[in-house]
Amino acid sequence: MKKLLIGSAIAAIFSANVQAQEQTKDNEKWVAGFVEYYATESDAPDFLDNGTGFGAEYGFKFTPAWATRLEVSHLSVDATPLDRSGIRVGVDLLYFNDLFYTFGGLKFAEVSDVDFLFNYGLGKHWDISNSLKVITEVAVYQTLDDGDNNTHIGYKLGLAYSFGGSATSAVARDGDNDGVIDGQDKCLFTPADTQVDATGCEMITAVAQDQDQDGVLDMQDRCADTPMSDKVDASGCSVFTEEQFTIDLKVLFANNSSKINNPNDSQFQEFADFMTRFPGTDTVIEGHSSAPGEDAYNMRLSQTRANEVRELLVNQYGISGSRLTAKGFGETQLLDTANTAQANMVNRRSIVTAKVTSREKVKVVK
Repeated sequence: MKKLLIGSAIAAIFSANVQAQEQTKDNEKWVAGFVEYYATESDAPDFLDNGTGFGAEYGFKFTPAWATRLEVSHLSVDATPLDRSGIRVGVDLLYFNDLFYTFGGLKFAEVSDVDFLFNYGLGKHWDISNSLKVITEVAVYQTLDDGDNNTHIGYKLGLAYSFGGSATSAVARDGDNDGVIDGQDKCLFTPADTQVDATGCEMITAVAQDQDQDGVLDMQDRCADTPMSDKVDASGCSVFTEEQFTIDLKVLFANNSSKINNPNDSQFQEFADFMTRFPGTDTVIEGHSSAPGEDAYNMRLSQTRANEVRELLVNQYGISGSRLTAKGFGETQLLDTANTAQANMVNRRSIVTAKVTSREKVKVVK
């Protein structure tokens, strides 16, 4: 059972797909000391039981992934009637990946008897620093010259010192040759000559469609279901333009008077709604007069008229006084310069002009 579990784990490691872009060392060497626990299977001879040992090894990486090592250990095995001890010497071939290393090799052991062994297993070098590593390892030992075909398990814990070698960057692997390295490939083993995307998965070419009929294909359309009447940009989204809004309010007064005769006219409420819609808008209320009379008097009258309009908008229509400025112009800006009653009536006015300082986006239609 132990042999089956360890063999399955080794097969999984060999088949694991890893990203080989980490820094590795070429021609690296190491020496290590270790202790070992040695376990026999239940079908081993009755006089042979579990034991312990210690030893040393010397390893050499001849490529960033492949290495060989020489191992010497001393084993003490419980046996009946007397405990047995002896040496075990051998060589292994090791294969390193980013997770573990796997190994296999031949050993000569002289403990209870003289045995030639085939061994295989997996292990890991845990980095403590650039030079020091902790070794953990499990190995299966199979006798080659024993008719009972005995199998033993060894568990190793050691400390290694590495030296020599030069840092090299391993070549990025692309197992299915699709142009995407394995560490970034979400779809391994794609068939040859398959067109793939950035994740290594097969690229599916969709039939060109334009469901909202805006002239932009669905695969490029970032705004689906735009109205057919809208003009769209290259991404299929409606095009907007900015429009500026203004509103004028004209108030006429009787001759020589600042009284507003129509304070409930709908144009005042429309103006208040406009100011509410555009809260950033400030307004200048202009007061004017006709030509007859002295200039100074007409200037005062026009200012009074502008003030009356301002007070109406503040008190009756709820517009903030800080947004309204009243300014009189007297007879300096006559609309009609004729010396007639009709011209004088036209010139007696207050004009409220508001221009929106912000802009509102409006769709552009085809």
